Amino acid sequence: MSLFDLIIIFSYLIGITLFGVWFSKKQKTTEDYFLGNRSVPWWAIAMSIVATETSTITFISVPGIVFAKGGNFEFLQVVFGYMLGRIVISILFIPLYFKGQLQTVYQLLGERFGTKVKMLASSLFVIMRNIADGIRLLLTAIVLSAVYTAFQPDVNPNVVTAASIVVLGVVMIIFTYYGGMEAVIWIEVLQLLIYIGGATAAALVIASQINGGIYSVINIGEQFQKFNLIDWGLRNTTYNFPIPFLTETISFSIPFDLTKTFTFWAGLIGGCFLTMSTHGTDQYLVQRYLCTDKPKLAILALLSSGLIIFAQFIGFLFIGVMLFAFYEPFNLPGYESASGAFPFANSDRVFPDFITKHMPSGIAGLVVAAIFAAALSSSLNSIAATAVNDLYKPFRPNLDDKHYLRISHVLTLTVGIAQILVALSFMNQQRSALDSALSVASLINGPILGVFLVGSFIKKAGQREALIGMIVSVLIMSILFYFEFVKRFGLYPETTPIAWTWYALIGSFTAFLTTLLVTRFRK
Repeated sequence: MSLFDLIIIFSYLIGITLFGVWFSKKQKTTEDYFLGNRSVPWWAIAMSIVATETSTITFISVPGIVFAKGGNFEFLQVVFGYMLGRIVISILFIPLYFKGQLQTVYQLLGERFGTKVKMLASSLFVIMRNIADGIRLLLTAIVLSAVYTAFQPDVNPNVVTAASIVVLGVVMIIFTYYGGMEAVIWIEVLQLLIYIGGATAAALVIASQINGGIYSVINIGEQFQKFNLIDWGLRNTTYNFPIPFLTETISFSIPFDLTKTFTFWAGLIGGCFLTMSTHGTDQYLVQRYLCTDKPKLAILALLSSGLIIFAQFIGFLFIGVMLFAFYEPFNLPGYESASGAFPFANSDRVFPDFITKHMPSGIAGLVVAAIFAAALSSSLNSIAATAVNDLYKPFRPNLDDKHYLRISHVLTLTVGIAQILVALSFMNQQRSALDSALSVASLINGPILGVFLVGSFIKKAGQREALIGMIVSVLIMSILFYFEFVKRFGLYPETTPIAWTWYALIGSFTAFLTTLLVTRFRK
């Protein structure tokens, strides 16, 4: 990379910071700050949804999934579920969001069940979103670190990564603090255009540096089965779950493999429930629908974003095959016995390595700016909206709107600092960032989706029943997380962890079934 690339990168960071400050003159009320006065056009919301959903985790992690040994196009099975989930949301949830003047989706739960359920759901959202977006911030900092170490190879990469986290976090805080949700959406529109352009440029450069071009990529991809798409997951699998603090283990077998992340049924069903939870009950995305004034416009934005998402994932997966053909790890000594993204430390390092070492000057700066564009899709405003409306107002009701606006600014700053700390704490993990972020989202969003389904289908359920359902679901998901944790750190190596693609389904089904049973037998 050259000095010109650095100028492009830092010009982008300075530009979006100034853009957010410029929007500050429009933020007079909390309605302006959180919802852009409900006047944002549907196509901008659609592009914002795409930019939010894909992010840096997609830009970096998805190509790495295919590059890794045994990796292929099976990730698209989850995208099938994403599409199905959007249809269910359009029918079941979006019409409810426009009955009244909501600023957060959890206010629906307050109207249906009461304040306690609303506050529990809001608290889970705040926790999950801070962890997931802290991971996303870390991944972007890794790219910035790679750019800097290309110029200064003697510096400690961990120190540079930590400094990059702080710099990017400060940029994100400033433009969100001043610009509010409307600035976030319009910056995301620009971000989408930039990173589509950056990904396209990267694909063209990779193809130009491979002997035989695209034809060679396709041949190598077919030779190593990179284009395999469907895995039905129908295989007899034994599951082992240790009893904590005891030597006994619970074991059973079923003819479905729930341990593999990307299978057809895990993708279609699990991906559908994951999308219902993230796009249907997560304030981070639902807040974008509320920035328009008609449900049909929100539905149009959501469904059209799905088509773009599907095309994007195909493109990023194909870039992974191209990187595999470029680096040719299969010709390196030790490949047969290797695992993961050999010869790289993990799959998230593959694409950044190519960008910083093999991209021409100017284009490299564009691609890195595209990665930053994908990363700085800020959730700070959504978290502040939830904290103010659902967690603060119940204790300080009926105050002047200017007071709530001031609190919103303070919370934006506080949450930004929290995400920086999360990113710093995850610096040494070896797991794919995509895997980590979606695992966290699935673990916590499932119980929230379950209580929304309760509100739609169990008319006799009250606040107590819904609370019991959510608490039981959170406990079950905590146990799943515990099993995954002890397996990853070798505490109970015989543990069989369930793949994260099933988490949202398990969490929502547990909350729904528990509430149904408690409601049925409460007398």
